[in-house]
Amino acid sequence: MMTERKPRQTGFTSWIDQQIADAQERGVFDNLPGAGKPLDLKPDGDGDWGQAWMRDYARREGVAPEEFLPTPLRLRREIEQLTESVADMRSEREVREVVGDLNRRILQWRRMPVGPPLFVPLVHIDDAVGRWRAAQAASQPRTPAHRPADAVPATPPARTRWWRRLRD
Repeated sequence: MMTERKPRQTGFTSWIDQQIADAQERGVFDNLPGAGKPLDLKPDGDGDWGQAWMRDYARREGVAPEEFLPTPLRLRREIEQLTESVADMRSEREVREVVGDLNRRILQWRRMPVGPPLFVPLVHIDDAVGRWRAAQAASQPRTPAHRPADAVPATPPARTRWWRRLRD
């Protein structure tokens, strides 16, 4: 149904009240779930009933609390979660894709910041890949290396001092 426009001579609140009264007469609000029951809202210490209603609505609709965070705080939380979940990723390519996507969104926010002026650092791809590799190495079963008893460990080649390389 198309909503009719508010007449110019009618006040906004009285026009809304008229819309609600017309809907009640048509029975639009009949047989709604929870009809006739009080709202189960308990505001926090600040006594803000609007915030309590919003939290209850978000809980019922399955909206994650992170969705209410400003963009820079949401990005910072994603960085924290990424550092914890990088070990669970399947491949180095996946780590690079996820970090690249997060960095792209961080740069996009930096170009047109909306919300509180907080600095959001970029994630270093090589650091994330290093954490992934370390986690993969730690999860691999260790097999003892069998060396013959008479084997002599190989000595690394002698390093040339940097100033001698310049002389040659």
